[in-house]
Amino acid sequence: MDCLFVLLFKPGYRTYSLALLVVCAACLFGFALASPTALADPTPTRQILQVGYTNFPPFTYQNSRGQAAGEFIDITRKVVLEAGYTTKFVFLPPSRLLQHLRDGIIDLAPSLSGTPLVVYETLESWVSPVTLELHAWHLNTTETLKTFDQIKHKRVIVISGYNYGGLMSWMEKQSDIALTEAPDHRAAIDMLKRNRGDYLVDYQKPVQQLLSAPGDENLHSTKLLSREGVWVFALSRPQAAIWREQFDDAYIRLAEKGEVPPLKGFGPGYKIIGFPNL
Repeated sequence: MDCLFVLLFKPGYRTYSLALLVVCAACLFGFALASPTALADPTPTRQILQVGYTNFPPFTYQNSRGQAAGEFIDITRKVVLEAGYTTKFVFLPPSRLLQHLRDGIIDLAPSLSGTPLVVYETLESWVSPVTLELHAWHLNTTETLKTFDQIKHKRVIVISGYNYGGLMSWMEKQSDIALTEAPDHRAAIDMLKRNRGDYLVDYQKPVQQLLSAPGDENLHSTKLLSREGVWVFALSRPQAAIWREQFDDAYIRLAEKGEVPPLKGFGPGYKIIGFPNL
């Protein structure tokens, strides 16, 4: 039998062969044009999760470029990707953050375990990426707290908008504690240095990172309470329980690879003697 190459040049087959070549060439050209999309692996579109956050440096804050930043934000980005999602961060004041969770406008937020009001509107993650400490700051001329009862009959500076896990609400009901609100951490430090209060109740890391101005070396603190950072998922969103499970599993996988802080026990944490039951 003649091979195809020989047949192409036999007189009787020339017309037929040329037609066959044209058809084959057209098919190959069409396949070449179609192949990039036809052979490409379909990539599923990741669902976008709306993640709310507030100004709580160094854990969560908005940087100079208007982007979400901070220790907790960095971990959140890693866990979101590991869980198979992408994210849009939404910067909000604390009061609006709670309302947006309640209304389902945002899907989740980095928060603190057991936060009043939030706890009834959300599901908390089982894993805890960060631990925060609540301190009572004072000048070296003021006595160090050994029990929480020593804060009575004193002037206490607090940060406006912070509830401190229910402590703010408790202190507001005490007639023997005089509260003064500061707009932010730096203003609160300066108020304490100007003797506008005896103690400043605030979280340790946000204050510690600001202690660089003259006179700041005279500030000291006593640990009052430790709290766990968690993700809270809006119960108004039907996927809340699924998201929580996926986040917990994703964090465990990342912790095993050493890409996020290791898993730790989730207990009641530290409380100074006399700290109220909130």
